[in-house]
Amino acid sequence: MRKFARSHWKILIAILLAIALATLTLETDSAPSASGPDLSARLRAHVTAIASQEHNTATPRALEQAARHIETTLQGYGYRLRRQEYQAGGQKVRNIEVSIANTAPGAKPERIFIVGAHYDSARGAPGANDNGSGTAAVLELARLLKTMQPSRGTEIKFVFFVNEEPPWFMGEEMGSMQHARELKKNGQNVEGALILETVGWYSQAQNSQKLPPGLEKQYPSTGNFIAFVGTLESSALVRQALAAFRAQSDFPAEGLAAPAHVMGVTLSDHASYNRHGYPALMITDTAFLRYPYYHTAEDTPDKLDYTGMARVVKGLARTIESLAGAVKT
Repeated sequence: MRKFARSHWKILIAILLAIALATLTLETDSAPSASGPDLSARLRAHVTAIASQEHNTATPRALEQAARHIETTLQGYGYRLRRQEYQAGGQKVRNIEVSIANTAPGAKPERIFIVGAHYDSARGAPGANDNGSGTAAVLELARLLKTMQPSRGTEIKFVFFVNEEPPWFMGEEMGSMQHARELKKNGQNVEGALILETVGWYSQAQNSQKLPPGLEKQYPSTGNFIAFVGTLESSALVRQALAAFRAQSDFPAEGLAAPAHVMGVTLSDHASYNRHGYPALMITDTAFLRYPYYHTAEDTPDKLDYTGMARVVKGLARTIESLAGAVKT
């Protein structure tokens, strides 16, 4: 044995170093606060896997591939999946949900927060920003917050919706409408729904940001910020979430609570929760008011600002911890 060790010492050292490196990598990946190997690279990988081609009920195979990426990723994080399956136009589709909770076994949560995004794309569009970016961000939030302990009685649901885009938008077969309706039917108390809708495009160029009529002088004309948007009925949630984000992140952020008729205020899944009486907001880069490739074949993964997205995700992770009253361990 000694003779073997003397003659093969270089090989033995190499093996020991490989084992040590593998152990360190496993510990780093499983650490609650770790965002490595690199959060921006993780986001890019998700967007590429989900939104390199059109994926909706008109392209069912691609839609299924996107759903499976979401499910496989969540299972890899150690979550137990819940699928909400239903029929849309004669086709079986599904929402995907995982959660973390601090509730007694079998007890109904006292309050629920929804963190969600739709994973389908518009017809004719790969949907990298709309809404591969939001889907990727929620996947990474689920990873970063996996070991978080919310305040007692609180549950956080990470939900991936199908069928946000036309022809399903605001109809009963819209994924978020199905989800919100089930929560209401079961008497669940949703304290807030935070919906991520196009969060991947930022610009430092002057006049890169368009604004709804009447708001031109109230918000920046440079499209380098993330926006927290809701109706007047959700104004308290908008203020609370925006304040929590600004307290935790130096990424530029703006807030808007406005009547439902203001351009863009209701154009995402948060409107489904509003319709069922729940406070909800949209977190967005403002989509068509900024992004030149919105709902086109050019909405591809190479267009997005993954560094900016990573900064937003890190800020949102801390925002969710604040809203949910997370216990520091």
